[in-house]
Amino acid sequence: MGTTATDISQRIIEAVLAQKLAPGTRLGEQQLAMLFDCSRTIVREALTRLAARGIVTVSARRGWYLIEPSRDDAREAFEARRVIELGLLRGRPALDKPALTRLKKHLAQERAALRGDDVGARSFLLGDFHVCLAECLGNSLLADALRDFTARTTLIAMLYQSSHDAAQSCQEHVAIVAALEQGDAARAEALMAEHLASVQSALQLETPTDDPLHQLRQALAPVTPTGTASVLPASRRSRAARSGETESSESAPAPYLGALL
Repeated sequence: MGTTATDISQRIIEAVLAQKLAPGTRLGEQQLAMLFDCSRTIVREALTRLAARGIVTVSARRGWYLIEPSRDDAREAFEARRVIELGLLRGRPALDKPALTRLKKHLAQERAALRGDDVGARSFLLGDFHVCLAECLGNSLLADALRDFTARTTLIAMLYQSSHDAAQSCQEHVAIVAALEQGDAARAEALMAEHLASVQSALQLETPTDDPLHQLRQALAPVTPTGTASVLPASRRSRAARSGETESSESAPAPYLGALL
């Protein structure tokens, strides 16, 4: 059986979770068709599905590309994850043995990935933990939704330069599973809330100022160290001499361009 649209969409989601595709990456139909040895029709179907799931978007000029979430999109994505993940844990009975075995196996894979140097595998496993947990809690429909939201927050983490530590994430996952093993759903829910808040707080989402020209002002700030005398070029010195100006008046720093913007 040949490659299907589902195969392609799953591979793209996996690549996002592994941080192998950055926000805004262009997804050319022809290139994908060559890569997966299928027709552009199948590729287009896969990309259309991902667009409906909020992972890719399309424009007449750029074609298909991965989303570049705004700060508001980021906040909404984390809020959606909180609603889903905390709701799944609320009031849950103790997990059965097969579910716990699967979760512990996943945690072992996370630890192994942390010891290795495959950053993609590590990123994928840390994100996939949440999907695995939802499946172990018995709700495949919400697990599918959570997979998409986790992919979105992975793109957000790349775009807004997350400083969250991978080892810390793994430790927090371990604590959540331990609470579930003890049958303490309330503690598991509280730990998940702390975990998601920690991940979100590690993002650089807050703008330092409401000034729309902030970045340009910063870029065009004077680079001469404070207190360093500015030496006039010879042509300026000669003009200053002819006009009677002093060098000290001419040597004042040029106006800060940010003040003009």
